[in-house]
Amino acid sequence: MPPQKIAYFMPKNWPLANVKVSEALKNQFSDCQLDIFNLETIISKRFDVLVLNTFATIIYYGKDILKKKRGFKDCFWRTPYLYNFVKKWIGKNVDKNRYWFTFQIQSLFDCSIEGVPHFVYTDHTHLANLYYESFNKEKLYPEFWVDLEKRIYNHASLIFVRSTNIKRSLEDQYGQPKQKVTCVFAGSNVETKQIKASEDRFHRQNILFVGIDWERKGGPALLSAFEKIQIDFPHSTLTIVGCKPDTQIPNVNAMGRIPPDDLREYYKNASIFCLPTREEPFGIAFLEAMQAGLPIIGTNVGAIPDFVQNGWNGWLVEPDEVNELASALLKLLENPEQCKTFGARSLQSVQERYNWQAVANKFQENILNYMKSTYN
Repeated sequence: MPPQKIAYFMPKNWPLANVKVSEALKNQFSDCQLDIFNLETIISKRFDVLVLNTFATIIYYGKDILKKKRGFKDCFWRTPYLYNFVKKWIGKNVDKNRYWFTFQIQSLFDCSIEGVPHFVYTDHTHLANLYYESFNKEKLYPEFWVDLEKRIYNHASLIFVRSTNIKRSLEDQYGQPKQKVTCVFAGSNVETKQIKASEDRFHRQNILFVGIDWERKGGPALLSAFEKIQIDFPHSTLTIVGCKPDTQIPNVNAMGRIPPDDLREYYKNASIFCLPTREEPFGIAFLEAMQAGLPIIGTNVGAIPDFVQNGWNGWLVEPDEVNELASALLKLLENPEQCKTFGARSLQSVQERYNWQAVANKFQENILNYMKSTYN
């Protein structure tokens, strides 16, 4: 009988997916005790590590930080010193004899323990950034960081990903065997399925944008496209949630950051969800909008083509193509019935594939199959 405990490693509580995955594992493996290790909490309690890693950050990234090519916080989490500290801490403080398997979300650290099956679930790889035409190659982290990232995947028993483009990255850019990488997708972080929108929601001409990183999420292109469509639809509105760009364009409401639970009302009042992102590791906001039964306008990048099927539940455009984006918005504003059809299909897709229960089922199926084939 194997030990009835699972060790779960996450970098921090945010984003919410880190917590959602822990809940999914706990529910799916209900006979096991789930021990959660929050690495940010562990690191923050070590003043010596904080000081030494600050020096390490300056040594490895000081020039880039001064030139404002990188942010200090992102660099702080990507030093060989911190990577090795986490590896040693786990080896010293996590007893491998107590755990059936270990599981980590994201690929910042190598949380594997020799002799214990280890599973990784990640939404992105660093080299996958090269798939984006808008990505500045000067922003790639040094080769030493990519080598450390490769160790994470090499030491994993199986790797779970949220999208097919990251599966391709792991196979083509990191040399991982196809049978080792499984796309299990992801779920929504905000429960919007209980929303009961009014019958006229698709006639209201309310466009919703949800995102924190205004530039990367394609906000400027959306503003330009919105100006264009107001010629034909002067009563249309654009609500921006997550950031607060400075704009004087009429009918634009920029709300800034709000509590996740408050998002429900914005999804409920929306007619169209539009997020013309330029680069996207995954895009949980798309799933939230789909769960709310909205038609989607997104870009043909990253994971988005996995869950937005062009002409089926929304429209895909190329990043920064303002005229193309305006045309897609006009198609939906002119056809509320198509919005309703697309929205129903979005909800169907979420119910069948993009929810944490479906993800947890895939975790369990693949982990149990691995255990049987490896240890029987």
